[in-house]
Amino acid sequence: MSGNYIPLYRKYRPQSLENLVGQEHIKKTLTSAIELGKISHAYLFTGPRGTGKTSTARILAKSLNCKNGPTVHPCGECESCRDITNSIPIDVIEIDAASNRKVEDAQNLLEKIQYVPVNGKYKIYIIDEVHMLTNHAFNALLKTLEEPPENVIFILATTEVHKVLDTIKSRCQRFDFRRITTDDIVKHLRYISDNEGIKITDDALFAIAKNSAGGMRDSISLLDQLSILGISKEITVDDVNSILGRISFDVLKNLSYKIINSKPSEAIEILNDIYNSGNEPLQILTNLCEYFKNLLIVKTCSDKLLPDLTGLNEPQIKELLVQKDFLETHQIVFLIERISYYIKEIKLASNQHLWLEVGMIDFANMTENSTLLDLQNRVKALESGGELPAAKFLPNEIKSPIAEPAVVTRPAPIEPQSIPKQEELVKTEPQKNEANSKEHASVTEEFTPPPVSKKSDGKDLASMWQMLLANIKSPSTQALLKLAKPVSIAPEGVVITFRNDRLVSQINDTNKKQLIVDAANIMFNQKETPVTIKMAQFGDNKTVINTAEPAEDEDESETEETIKISPAPVVQKQDRDIEPEEIKENLSQDQQLSKEEDKKDKERIESDQEKMVIELFDGKYVE
Repeated sequence: MSGNYIPLYRKYRPQSLENLVGQEHIKKTLTSAIELGKISHAYLFTGPRGTGKTSTARILAKSLNCKNGPTVHPCGECESCRDITNSIPIDVIEIDAASNRKVEDAQNLLEKIQYVPVNGKYKIYIIDEVHMLTNHAFNALLKTLEEPPENVIFILATTEVHKVLDTIKSRCQRFDFRRITTDDIVKHLRYISDNEGIKITDDALFAIAKNSAGGMRDSISLLDQLSILGISKEITVDDVNSILGRISFDVLKNLSYKIINSKPSEAIEILNDIYNSGNEPLQILTNLCEYFKNLLIVKTCSDKLLPDLTGLNEPQIKELLVQKDFLETHQIVFLIERISYYIKEIKLASNQHLWLEVGMIDFANMTENSTLLDLQNRVKALESGGELPAAKFLPNEIKSPIAEPAVVTRPAPIEPQSIPKQEELVKTEPQKNEANSKEHASVTEEFTPPPVSKKSDGKDLASMWQMLLANIKSPSTQALLKLAKPVSIAPEGVVITFRNDRLVSQINDTNKKQLIVDAANIMFNQKETPVTIKMAQFGDNKTVINTAEPAEDEDESETEETIKISPAPVVQKQDRDIEPEEIKENLSQDQQLSKEEDKKDKERIESDQEKMVIELFDGKYVE
């Protein structure tokens, strides 16, 4: 074996702009710039890997430093051209920014810029993967990149241009390299194969080009790997799939039929054969997802575009054209989504084969993915009370057994005599209620619906109190109001009572009252709702006030009964404060005993409330 073997991607690297493949817009622009003598001091080449960025940078350097240059056709024989071809860093210096990314490296580069070129007219710096430089290194290059010496040219190359500082990009002429088309890659691979004597089919070259995703270097490297097989026999698509670990089209077709026809056991058998042949679970699902993607393209796109979009030959496309008639678009999309889900799961799973089998069984469950026509027919059958139609499946050679459909019958209709006539329904309201009760009685003879609890209308005092607390933004104020008792909550005013005069004064003397006003304004959607904070009088803690408006069809007597549920009398507000002696004179003996009990409860509650407020606000007693 010769030690001077040169890989094909290096041997067939373009040496002039006219040899550059698939970048016509860049060839035209640079050719015009060289011919007109409009050479910029800085260039930025960006694009996917393997599209010719570094090769174009070397071609540009050779065109500028050739002894006949600047020229579009460098001679390739002068000392400068040979140095660039052999990668000898004299006047053209290539720097890998991934390993020279520090600010010190940038400073060392700037120190050598002042030296004049030796063989050529320009000193050219090609910085590859420039996005790897640190911000400090970028800033060190910034001023020099803007105004370099007269004989210095910078060519920056990157695959991730978004990581380059905007101040750097604005000082360069930017050239975006595109992915090379599949046809251009196939033509170039055929050219290399003919020159190297590699026997390979056009379908194999197409498979290589399709796998490279627009990168010429990846395609040539794969061809170089397969060239060993092309000495004794012709290289086929199966050889390419074997090298790439891909599954053949026929195997994927058989597996897809088992999935479409809901045969999970047979799908598992094919899956095990694929897995035992050495294919990884992730690769199996990726190939299966690509197969259904091609099926979706065949289903939705024009026949003229199918070879370019799918990368399949004519017999394979014919197979997909037959298969597409048994699936609808939403079914194919459903399968692609499920496959993508299991691809994500397998990437994170420790037992990938387990998830692969679970996913295959899930794919083969097509019962939940019936066609729209089948669903429409089944709905019509249910509405008419007939038998359900059988679902549409594939031809007999791949048909799966289908269970007999169940017969669905409609319930017996209600007898006409149990339904009142239309004239009777519109006479009077009592007659309507009576007719409805008769109708419900006839229906509920066989079935009685369960009782439904009545939902709260949200207008009772407890609900409105919770709504008011929820609108208060201060947590400390909310905690303090939990010690209070609402007396009235209405748009006309809010009345809140405390059993402790210190709490009343604290609410009235601080901004906490304004927080309550704001909450009430939000609750009733109005401005300046009156809010009253006062001491709890006797009977306040036992009075329930209904602030909701009575319904139009509600009896007034029922409303009065709702209001008068308190056994204790309500003390009405007077113009002057009521002295304890006056209250004692008007109270009966039972009421006096009740007040004494309330007083004891009040003293106990005040003690607990004082402790809670002192702990909450870090306060103390002041004499």
